[in-house]
Amino acid sequence: MNDHPTRDRTAEATGGLDPRRSAGRLVAVDAARGLALVGLTAVHFLPQSYPDNDRPTLSWLLFAGDSAALFALLAGVSLAFSTGGRRPRKGRDLAAARAGTVVRAVLIMAVGLTVGYLMPPEPPAVNILVYYGLFFLLALPFLGLRARTLLLCSGAFLLLGPFLIHWLGDVVPEHSAANPTFAHLVTEPVALFWQLTLTGTYPAVTYLAYLLAGLAFGRLNLKSLRVQTRLLAVGLGLAALAKLVSWVLLYGMDGYNVLLYSIVSLTRADLDHILVFGAGEPLPTSSLWWQALSAPHTNTPLSVAWSLGVSMAVLGAFLLAGREFGKWLLPLTAMGAMTLSLYTGQLALLATEVHYSSPLLWFVACLVVSALVALAWRHAFGRGPLERVVSAAAHATTRAVADRGTARGPDTPRKPLG
Repeated sequence: MNDHPTRDRTAEATGGLDPRRSAGRLVAVDAARGLALVGLTAVHFLPQSYPDNDRPTLSWLLFAGDSAALFALLAGVSLAFSTGGRRPRKGRDLAAARAGTVVRAVLIMAVGLTVGYLMPPEPPAVNILVYYGLFFLLALPFLGLRARTLLLCSGAFLLLGPFLIHWLGDVVPEHSAANPTFAHLVTEPVALFWQLTLTGTYPAVTYLAYLLAGLAFGRLNLKSLRVQTRLLAVGLGLAALAKLVSWVLLYGMDGYNVLLYSIVSLTRADLDHILVFGAGEPLPTSSLWWQALSAPHTNTPLSVAWSLGVSMAVLGAFLLAGREFGKWLLPLTAMGAMTLSLYTGQLALLATEVHYSSPLLWFVACLVVSALVALAWRHAFGRGPLERVVSAAAHATTRAVADRGTARGPDTPRKPLG
């Protein structure tokens, strides 16, 4: 038995790190995750454009595309915390961490597939949880890598992922539902695989750029003021550079006109709409100039770079704010600590489509109720209900694999496979 079970449980929850040193980072990460939930709520409940014209609303400009990217980046940070922090786990410890991550991924994906049954054929929102589970599974080979290598891998997905979508998007099987269910695992497993990796709203080939970047940042000393300010500054610089390069390619190098005439039926109004709101589906493949766009959910190198930069800046800003104003972030921190539960409940509410009658009222009500429930639950129970189930199963698996290795001993020969 352990002499200090409370300390051990706390260390386990923080990935084996000193809980006193980890607290500030966890507050900032939870608060940033809470902001991402606010952003998704705004995008889901509020209209993307004003009713009397095609101009984007403020909520769309602030949150579209970037909230989902921030979620993925913070998932990477959390994965880093749970797999050794600044010192990646190795050997049996790494195998145990990977086993726990597999359980976590499967359970999150199961929640997402269940929610898919609630959604109408023309859904008010695309559920990210199924994609999220796949992100965790695809991250398994990267869990033992150092920060610099992870950043290189993130850059590779940023640059190559969009072109895989461009080249392969038209040749892979089409999926039949925006929100897949367990039935799709049986009836169209191949199409579902390609939906989650290439042709869906949150394709893994580009979203791994966010997750691996977050995994790299979680390997850094996030308590360092220098690291925090660099995250903020580099993030802002990357976002600004992405928009500048997009503008130069489209208007300084005549990319706009090339795109306008790349599709016979495309009008100037259609193209202007895509440049602001995205295509609502994978971009056309009529020209590589489509990769010059930086609109939300277009999954081009520049749109991924923009959202990655914004996400880095948000993380850096919250890490800096947490140094002095951590208590003021409590509502966001409470929501960020139970985003799986709150997001699942939000999707169930969206599935009823009652919010279409008064979107602003439902948005405010959803935020207020979410904050109050999160604060009350945090005070009474700590982690959210779904979070407790997923974490308990993942930690139990991690301990079981680690204990099996300890019981065998380092010098005990393994039984041959088969």
